[in-house]
Amino acid sequence: MTAFFRSKSSSVGRSLLGSLGNNLLGVVKKPQEAMTRISSNDLFSQQQRTFIQMRTNLKVVDNSGAKRVMCIQALKGKKGARLGDTIIGSVKEAQPRGKVKKGEVVYGVVVRAAMQRGRCDGSEIKFDDNAIVLVNKQGEPIGTRVFGPVPHELRKKKHVKILALAEHIA
Repeated sequence: MTAFFRSKSSSVGRSLLGSLGNNLLGVVKKPQEAMTRISSNDLFSQQQRTFIQMRTNLKVVDNSGAKRVMCIQALKGKKGARLGDTIIGSVKEAQPRGKVKKGEVVYGVVVRAAMQRGRCDGSEIKFDDNAIVLVNKQGEPIGTRVFGPVPHELRKKKHVKILALAEHIA
């Protein structure tokens, strides 16, 4: 449940220092070897991050009773949902005595997304997982607590009640 912040200038410096560190340690002898090693590591270590689209499994981070929800439809945009967007989902796992049951169709607001999003100051934010908070049709949260970090971009999308319930705002 960690957020990842990065400015655009720091990634260039980090990659330069990373290859310089390898050459100083004597791990890579030839520059041609260094290029193949870097490109093969990038292919395996970087996973393609996409929008939250149909059939995406999301973690529920409130105390409404649901544990896991599968996205049925993103209500905004053709590609899918991002931070702060509302989706329609089906409850796949639920606690025994919760407010929502397995198989119910629910609305939810995306509060954490693995796809990175740029901020106004030039930094970027992305999370380790995809998570939602369940809401009713009017946009009010079903649960009374929200666990984990929640980005402050929800304020622009008029989800102030979710921010008020959150324990940590990123």
